[in-house]
Amino acid sequence: MVPATKRQLILGWVATGICIAIASLWAFWGTIEAFHEGWWQPTLGGRVTYALLYLTPMAAVLLLTILAIRVPKLGALLFFAGGAWFSWFIFANRWPDIDLAAVLSWLPVTVAVVAVGFVWWLGRPEPRWLAWLLAAGIPLLLVLVLAVEPLWRVSHRIDDGDRGARLVRGNGVALVWAPAGPGWVTDADHAVSWDEARDICAHLGPYGETLSDTPLDVWRLPTIEEAVRSMARHGVNCGGVWDPERGVATYDTRPDKESPLWIPYSETIYWWTATEAGDDRAWRIVYSGAVYRMRKDLAMGSQGFRAVREPTPDELAGLAD
Repeated sequence: MVPATKRQLILGWVATGICIAIASLWAFWGTIEAFHEGWWQPTLGGRVTYALLYLTPMAAVLLLTILAIRVPKLGALLFFAGGAWFSWFIFANRWPDIDLAAVLSWLPVTVAVVAVGFVWWLGRPEPRWLAWLLAAGIPLLLVLVLAVEPLWRVSHRIDDGDRGARLVRGNGVALVWAPAGPGWVTDADHAVSWDEARDICAHLGPYGETLSDTPLDVWRLPTIEEAVRSMARHGVNCGGVWDPERGVATYDTRPDKESPLWIPYSETIYWWTATEAGDDRAWRIVYSGAVYRMRKDLAMGSQGFRAVREPTPDELAGLAD
């Protein structure tokens, strides 16, 4: 093999570095999301398989980089093809609503992918073994480091299996949370908007198991402050405080996806709250305690709700006993 020129070496290592950066970004995103929203299947094998799907973008970039290091011009052609495919995919999904704003929104990504291809066409990193080691080692090491805390956390989650109505009291809040049924959305098949969630709560029967033809107004969505103050971990209230001025929730202990409020093996990781954040937005809360302003018309599989009602004097007396 003819030794690489200085220009080829520089461009080859520039291309390698760019691909390592891209793979590392996907490694960061994939690892975080794998345990944030991907770790919910009822079986361990299902959870692991589903979580690994979030690492496929990183794996794709990594494999493409390894191939490009071995055969730079072939790698360049694959990057060109990737840029063309991305443009076609966006065009096909937005047609016929293509306008200048849409083109400008995806053009930087396409140009970036094609530009990496040109760098690979002109460059060649050497020694190749070092380029391979860095290209594979850095993203994979990042995955291992980032997975330590969430893996420990999800393996220690508590689930008492009780899906009935739960009286939860602490941190200045006492509410009965709805049982499994129409007042507690826990799967993607029942995704609802904010208005739909409020309407369901209003029609929920006294025991939270059926819907009435007319509004009963027994149940409602919790306010954002009630939700924040009710978050718990390992059965202990997390000491949540809601700052309405800044729109920020803080906790003594980070909440997690555990009973009595959450189901660890449910796809739902977000809940609507009753608190509005403008004419077209409302606050939602994550099982981890984070809060976000979201469009009221948004309905997605990972977002649900759980209705609440005020406890009766007998229920409070029973808790005290």
